[in-house]
Amino acid sequence: MGKHDNNGDTHRPGQPIPPDKKGRRQHRWRRKEGEVTASELVRRLRDGGDLRGPEWERAMHAAPRHLFAPDRGWCVPDGGGAAFAIDRSADPERWREAAYADAAIITQVDDGAGDPASGQGAWTSSLSAPGAVVSFLELLAPRDHDRVLEISTGTGWTAALLSSRLGAGRVTSLEVDARVAERAAANLREAGFAPDLVVGDGEEGVPARAPFDRVHVTCGVTVLPPSWIEQTRPGGVILFPWMPSFGDGHKARLTVTGDGRAIGRFHGSADYMMLRSQRSPGFGDLGRDGDETRTRLDPRSVTRGSYGADVAIAGMLPDVLGGERIVRGRPSLVLVDEAGTSWARCSYRAGADDFPVVQGGERRLWDEVEAAYLRWVGWGSPGRDRFGLVAGPEGLRVWFERPSNVIGGGGARRYGVTSGMGREWW
Repeated sequence: MGKHDNNGDTHRPGQPIPPDKKGRRQHRWRRKEGEVTASELVRRLRDGGDLRGPEWERAMHAAPRHLFAPDRGWCVPDGGGAAFAIDRSADPERWREAAYADAAIITQVDDGAGDPASGQGAWTSSLSAPGAVVSFLELLAPRDHDRVLEISTGTGWTAALLSSRLGAGRVTSLEVDARVAERAAANLREAGFAPDLVVGDGEEGVPARAPFDRVHVTCGVTVLPPSWIEQTRPGGVILFPWMPSFGDGHKARLTVTGDGRAIGRFHGSADYMMLRSQRSPGFGDLGRDGDETRTRLDPRSVTRGSYGADVAIAGMLPDVLGGERIVRGRPSLVLVDEAGTSWARCSYRAGADDFPVVQGGERRLWDEVEAAYLRWVGWGSPGRDRFGLVAGPEGLRVWFERPSNVIGGGGARRYGVTSGMGREWW
């Protein structure tokens, strides 16, 4: 059962690559003939609809991706397929294929404490998949002479693409991890680019080099830092992966209005590593006891029904963290509030007429989520394209139909979660 929306957005991270007309799987990371090159990658992205503008095609030739690929890492094909280790010295051919695949390459795990080629540990930095990168850049739509602030340098590849498009003096890239920044600087030098690189907290931005016309965020955020709005010109754009506490992530493109606010809409799905200062502390004890009730609402309807439901619930309950986990052998929707004083879970069992709910603490979180979901149903089950975000002194809030129609309370917790809601594991 996959999520749906009424705006034609069918891409789901983690889903298998669909078969071609003859029923064959399309293993996009395998070369077809000859050496894999930037030209072949450009062609695939253009044919797939991710790459549209000639300016980004030129940029991808000017900044070859293999110059930013790590010698060792973990390759994760975008859109499905088994992940695998790469090692330049052990298998240079496979390494180069990975460099020009539509796949993310994990470059750091556990903030540098682990081996990225092991496939183990929490992913903390990567070379993003080309399709995701160019789709964000197309949506960013910088104009000639624009000044861009990039949040999260990573390997430096996106900074190189922006520098090719605009000129190095118009790109400032901010990276919190000094070791990651050092490697990015070396990559950029080898590729012949020299954007302004700054080591610091992404939430602070770079006020000394403001104002910016575009802020391009390459890590997930739940709360939009006020500094990003303050450092963007009126009419400028902030593009970021919004990773709310409940549900999947979304591409958000907001325009700064000049009164300390930014307003915009969603443009598809996004699944990114979180800004380090907004990482989730997790759910705690998933199996804790509480009051037991039952519900006729299938938890799959809540978690896998629609991106519109995700956005609506996240907007109405910004302080509730929700995700799918296995609890006591059963797939369950697990909930916890920001204060950590309330929790709930609803477990699924195939063929059941109703489903067990356990909840405890000061609030009844399942009851709140169920009410929010049914409120969304009462609106006619609108898709994600009818919602948007407004950021300002009151925090980051969701609106429905028009920016003046804000749903839920103000503010949101300062961290999101990779929910796993994109996986077919029920």
